[in-house]
Amino acid sequence: MNAASESTDAIDDTPLLFARVLDGQGGGRTIDWAEIQQWRPGPGAQVLWMHLCRNRPGVYEWLQDHVGIPEPTAELLTSDQTRPRAFREGNALVATLRGINFNPGAEPEDMVSMQVWSDGVRVITLRRYPLQTPRQILAQIDCGTGPGDAGAVVTALTEAMVTRMSQSIVDMNEHIDLLEDMDMEDDPEAMLTKIATIRRNCLGLKRHMGPQHVALEAISRDAPPWFEDHDRREIAETIDRLRRYLDDIDVSKESAVVLMDELRTRALSSNERATYMLTIVAGIFLPLGFLTGLLGINVGGMPGVNDGDAFWWVTAVCIAIIALLLIIFKRLKWL
Repeated sequence: MNAASESTDAIDDTPLLFARVLDGQGGGRTIDWAEIQQWRPGPGAQVLWMHLCRNRPGVYEWLQDHVGIPEPTAELLTSDQTRPRAFREGNALVATLRGINFNPGAEPEDMVSMQVWSDGVRVITLRRYPLQTPRQILAQIDCGTGPGDAGAVVTALTEAMVTRMSQSIVDMNEHIDLLEDMDMEDDPEAMLTKIATIRRNCLGLKRHMGPQHVALEAISRDAPPWFEDHDRREIAETIDRLRRYLDDIDVSKESAVVLMDELRTRALSSNERATYMLTIVAGIFLPLGFLTGLLGINVGGMPGVNDGDAFWWVTAVCIAIIALLLIIFKRLKWL
């Protein structure tokens, strides 16, 4: 689901993206913005779920005047303070959750937030940027296999948001496996860049999703009475799944660190080997340079100036010096 397709659902500049009146059996009927203003709970287990664009004009005032949400809570639901949190306010549950941004061009660490408010009869979800998770639950409702009450809607949304993390974690692990199978001598700089990207993604996911673990625990612990026992169990399972995902992120991060350390160790070892060989070469040619420099001084009395065989004698001495140095270096185990 991309930004263009979801923005078309907001009709006549209303903040409504979609809304359904749940029938308690997994299905629901469509309801528009005008009907929402007059909607009241009917007989049975009907629940109204509306998904709003929170940065549309008038949403803040509508939450206070029509729904009766207190001003601080309405401000929280419509603000850009998107750190995951959850708390109970009377008979209402208020939460801010984060999910991975799967919109085109987004990076895994780019998170999108969703605010949730519910009093057991109405469920209001709000977002600024397009989210795929509400659309996933909406498709289930339209097929008659979705949640049947407010608690089920909340648990389905949280479970779907957390489950979608697994794909990003699997992708990162696959990238790490591919990097481990590659020849590290081919292009170490490119490999280091890819590993750094993976580490940045891991850190971003851990930083953003860590607080969500606390928020879900708050929902499970302090949810209102309409949040039933089976909903709490499902939230507990989602918490366990999120904990496993966070552990997987740590493993991916450590694998990336190990791979990066190995690359750097190999590069350092190669540089040290090259430096060592240059030192050996310099050690061999240093006495030769001294000898040839000494014989090349332009002063009188240099021996062999008029001797035609002097050059070959000097060459033989240089070869002997090289051989002697190689023997010494071998015995010292420098070669």
